[in-house]
Amino acid sequence: MEQRFSNESIDLVTLREFCEQEGEAVMYRKGDQLEREGDPARWLAYVTEGCFKYVTHGLSDDREHITWFSFEGEFVVDYPAYLYAHPARTSIVAMMPSRVLRVTGEQMKQYFSQNIETMEFRAVIAEHILNQFHSRYIDLHRATPRERYDLLMQRCPGIVEHLDLQDIASFLNVHPNTISKIRRDITFEGRRQ
Repeated sequence: MEQRFSNESIDLVTLREFCEQEGEAVMYRKGDQLEREGDPARWLAYVTEGCFKYVTHGLSDDREHITWFSFEGEFVVDYPAYLYAHPARTSIVAMMPSRVLRVTGEQMKQYFSQNIETMEFRAVIAEHILNQFHSRYIDLHRATPRERYDLLMQRCPGIVEHLDLQDIASFLNVHPNTISKIRRDITFEGRRQ
C-alpha cells in the first residue's frame, strides 16, 4: 500500500528540523481539526505525538470518507493547497490527543525560495506525495479488501486501537461488514495455527 510520509521514506530530516526551529507547538484534543474542508488550508505540521485522519464528504450523500492518516513521526498537510491557502480538500482531524510543530504556507514558500537546493527539495516532497497517492489508487484496484486490510495493519499496527470499524471500512473503501468478516477470518486462522 502507500508508503509512510516519514523520515524513513525520503530524507525529510531537513523539513522536520525546519518545523522544530520555525514551527509553533500546538496540542489538539481528539476531534479537533487541523484543517477544515473548504476553508483555506494553512498548516504543514510534524506530528510529535498522536495521529490524524483526513476526512472528506460524499458529493450527494454527505457521508464521511477517510482518505489518509498521519501518525507520530510523520507530516500532516493538505499539500499543495496549503502553500497557496487554497480551500482544503479534506478536514484533518486528531484521532487522539496529539501534539504537532506547525508552520504556515508562507513560511514554507519563503524557505523554498532560498536557493536551488530548497527549490529541488520542494519538488522531492511533491513527487513523494504524488507517489503515495498513486500507490494507494493502484492498491484500491489491484488488492482485495483482505490484502488492503493487511497492508494497512503492516503500515499502522496499532491503528485498530484508534479507529472504529466504520473508519477502517471507509479508508479501505469497503462495507463495515467486510471488515467484520476479515477480522473473523483472521481470528479463525489464528485458532487453527
